[in-house]
Amino acid sequence: MNLFEVLAIAVALAMDALAVSVAIALSLGSPSPRQTLRLALNFGGFQFFMPVLGWLAGQGLVEYIQGFDHWVAFGLLTVIGSKMIYEATIIRREETEYEDDPTRGVSLLLLSLATSIDALAVGLSLSLIHVGILYPAVIIGIVTFAITVIGVKTGPLLGRLLGEKIEIAGGLVLIVIGVKILLSHILAA
Repeated sequence: MNLFEVLAIAVALAMDALAVSVAIALSLGSPSPRQTLRLALNFGGFQFFMPVLGWLAGQGLVEYIQGFDHWVAFGLLTVIGSKMIYEATIIRREETEYEDDPTRGVSLLLLSLATSIDALAVGLSLSLIHVGILYPAVIIGIVTFAITVIGVKTGPLLGRLLGEKIEIAGGLVLIVIGVKILLSHILAA
């Protein structure tokens, strides 16, 4: 997997974190540097660890699904991408008002987990197509950290300009990568 593909996956996975960080910035008004750092470290950290967990889980499955692993990777990426598009277009998200600081405690943990679940499935997919995980996981974590900071700092502007288009683009990127994996395996056979 080349750097461009890893970056495309990382940016696509970071779209949930971007959407949440924009919403938090809109809700809090002007988050402090400490709040921004806490949010970015947690989102980036979870986005690093979740693909590793998915990859480790996939290592136990590889021998059982080796003959059709490319279909599984394609299916997972397509489902994740479709879910992102569905959530952005069909499910209308209500404006979230945070009474407490969402960059602390249980709220932060739950938001970090919620924005990184897709990364677990991507890690599983990478395992199935025999791609090492450390390099992609580090890139995914760093990109998510940076995009979260950007989301917090530019929240009001991004929210007005892009809205749900952010997640739609991320979903489309994951679907395209899934199709590429499938086609490269089919054409190589």
